[in-house]
Amino acid sequence: MKLAEQVTFGGSGLERAAEFRGDAARLAELQADPRAVSIVLWRGKPLMAWLPDRSADLARVQMDHPVLSEAKADPIFLGIEDEGPVFAQDISGWDPDDVDLAQLNSFMDRSEQHHPALPPHFLFSELRGVMTRISARDAELAATARALFSWHRSHRFCAMCGAESQQAMAGWQRNCPSCGGQHFPRTDPVVIMLITHGNDVLLGRSHGWPKGMYSLLAGFVEPGETIEAAVRREVREEAGVKVGEVGYLASQPWAFPSSLMFGCRGRALSRDINIDPKEIEDARWFAREEIMLAFSGRHPGLMPARKGAIAQFLLRNWLADRLD
Repeated sequence: MKLAEQVTFGGSGLERAAEFRGDAARLAELQADPRAVSIVLWRGKPLMAWLPDRSADLARVQMDHPVLSEAKADPIFLGIEDEGPVFAQDISGWDPDDVDLAQLNSFMDRSEQHHPALPPHFLFSELRGVMTRISARDAELAATARALFSWHRSHRFCAMCGAESQQAMAGWQRNCPSCGGQHFPRTDPVVIMLITHGNDVLLGRSHGWPKGMYSLLAGFVEPGETIEAAVRREVREEAGVKVGEVGYLASQPWAFPSSLMFGCRGRALSRDINIDPKEIEDARWFAREEIMLAFSGRHPGLMPARKGAIAQFLLRNWLADRLD
């Protein structure tokens, strides 16, 4: 697919400079570089610099900024931009005075948090809410940092012996001091598929989604399984629809918490739907004209897939006949 890297979180071209991750002396030089900056996350939310028109940039602070005193671990080295080295630090240990727990655990957290050491327009904001407002570079940096910090939180202990492991390789590895085990960031392969039959596309909805929201079916790739086989299995399991020809279209890193979405297309061999209610709440065939109405906000009952997600990217390009 020619437009594949235009998907959100793709195509930034960040120089990750992986060769420096194990070089302690070089990393120290990079941190001491007066051009070095850090992005900051709090409980998965990146720090954003908001402008009066509600546009936003991923905030970057100097390495000696007071807010970074809240960080409990060494910074993660993300790479080198034209302006200089860029790191990421997590201050999830900071406890704001007015946290709305209901919002933090909602489908879309719209709450924002302000640290007193930062300017008023610097706010921690949910990445899914800002991902379409920011540049490709900002999106890649924020998604990479979010995925890495999530992995460190969930993999503190060695899977081989159970001892607490330690951050290594500039944040890209964990080493076990007890048994010598080495552990690397996890990325889970997920297929998400544009299944069509004639002029119609198959969409489903998960339990707990907002009313009217439907998206492309998706599921994890199992061990020993190809992407094509995963597409056919997941569609059959979730919707009872048999799929024939399958092709790859595009991919998207999805740091919620640690997936790589493989966008595929497939041709259904039948229209009969028989959902598994344990997997999804509903699945339906929608005509191309209905998807167009949904994207224009004029469909009476269909809410389109989230803007910025690969599902909407694939659907929009399907409508425009740009999947090749």
